[in-house]
Amino acid sequence: MRRVGAGTAKTLEKLERSVEAGNYYEAQQMYKTVYARYMAAGKYTEAMDLLQSGASVQLKHGQVTCGVELGVLLVETFVKAKESFGSSVLARVKSIFKEFPHVPHQKWESEGDGASEAYIAAKTRVEGCSTFMKAAIKWCIESGGPSRGPAELHDMLAEYLCAESPNMDLRKASFHFVRGSHPDAYAAALVAYMDMYHPEDADLLLAQGVLMYLSLGNLRDANLLVDKVKQTLSGKSQDFPVTPLMHFIKFLLLTLERDAVPLFQMLRENFKSSIGQDPSFDDLLDEIGERFYTIHRRNGLQGMLNDLLKMFATDT
Repeated sequence: MRRVGAGTAKTLEKLERSVEAGNYYEAQQMYKTVYARYMAAGKYTEAMDLLQSGASVQLKHGQVTCGVELGVLLVETFVKAKESFGSSVLARVKSIFKEFPHVPHQKWESEGDGASEAYIAAKTRVEGCSTFMKAAIKWCIESGGPSRGPAELHDMLAEYLCAESPNMDLRKASFHFVRGSHPDAYAAALVAYMDMYHPEDADLLLAQGVLMYLSLGNLRDANLLVDKVKQTLSGKSQDFPVTPLMHFIKFLLLTLERDAVPLFQMLRENFKSSIGQDPSFDDLLDEIGERFYTIHRRNGLQGMLNDLLKMFATDT
């Protein structure tokens, strides 16, 4: 955070002491009261400093719900203050993100009435972090940043989801991994997930990741993902899956390196039963056909709506 004025610094210190004393609710209300005063006076920078500090302090003390509320309010303030995308705003987001609690994995009780307090706390952490980071990514896209959001924010959220989710759904983390820049981290997460949850679905999980990369036009990282998974499995003396679906992925990656529309279509037809193992694969292949060969989707409007839904309506 930038250097703040003496008056603001005094206010922040007073509020931080209140949080440290365990008066979380009272401090939260005071943060919002002071914020309203700053906004009414047009003191946008002071308001953003206040929210950044408040969110960080609350998160540092394990108050995820309070921290997320202030963090999301900060993102909303970027809009009101007409902030432009840039490193200073990203620094605010990253400073809050780093304060989200990290708790070592443990054996979680199942969700429902018998769910443990630890399970519920983990779920709250993950949902809160996702809410804040997705709000920040959305703001970046709408304020002159990368069209898919900053890769570093996607990477941060993907790795947090993998590390902290009590019952991880890899598909949710995958959405962010493929928009990030760390296929090696994605490969490590894939192998860990295969070992922990679904070793029998190794080919489906890897195919999903490859197709998601390709649907974004990223042939390089799709190939890197396969190579990194092979290396990781080899280092663990585990076999790389050899299935018809993996044969399809191998041929698809080779096909997309050249102008070969008939071969692409033939592959889809010949491996139809393997592709049909996951309902999402056909939609991803439609996107890949459009991306690499300008083969129009059956319903272009539906495709655009699906993109928006996937970007901003994925639950965690």
